[in-house]
Amino acid sequence: MGEVECVELGELTRPAAEWGGPHARVEPVLGYVVRHAGVRLLFDTGIGSGSPETDAHYGPVRRRLPVGPGDVDVVVNCHLHFDHIGGNRLFPATPVLVQRTELAVARAGGYTIDSLLAGVRYEELDGEYGIAPGLVIVPTPGHTDGHQSLVVDHGDRVTVLAGQAYDFAHEFGTPYRPWIDRLAELADGRPVRVLFAHDRDLWEGTLPPPR
Repeated sequence: MGEVECVELGELTRPAAEWGGPHARVEPVLGYVVRHAGVRLLFDTGIGSGSPETDAHYGPVRRRLPVGPGDVDVVVNCHLHFDHIGGNRLFPATPVLVQRTELAVARAGGYTIDSLLAGVRYEELDGEYGIAPGLVIVPTPGHTDGHQSLVVDHGDRVTVLAGQAYDFAHEFGTPYRPWIDRLAELADGRPVRVLFAHDRDLWEGTLPPPR
């Protein structure tokens, strides 16, 4: 029950100082198409444009979204940095779900490419939100205060679209963050697969019981 398809939306070159490594790192930019409980959902929409300075810093390579407004009922952004919201304006009549705190910070300026926020039908959330049975948004602060992830309950297993809750699959769970306990509650001992926004690797396993 429920389909999750990864879509390649481009790549960025992140300077060494930004990820703590010895050299610049080429990172994929990944989105996800989810079909579950009669809902067609797009999680993140790719790399935005409109800032020559940002392009010079990250050297983005952009790819077109494989879906359009007629294919999607709802959009979820894990957060509002430019590399996750580039296609939002292609869905002007589609609700885009975002945490209220995240949108407030973005609209204050100096956070993302400001022009990408216009012409979008944002629906502001205050915490956890059930889109449909087995399709739940869970706040996962860390990368940003308003970061959120999506939990897809397949019945026998659970998929978590973690966005940038952790940068890399091998980091998942370290350091510990309290929202992991909520993910464990939702999984209820079943196998969990965790997918990320900037890492093609995935984390698979069983989450420990809540602390």
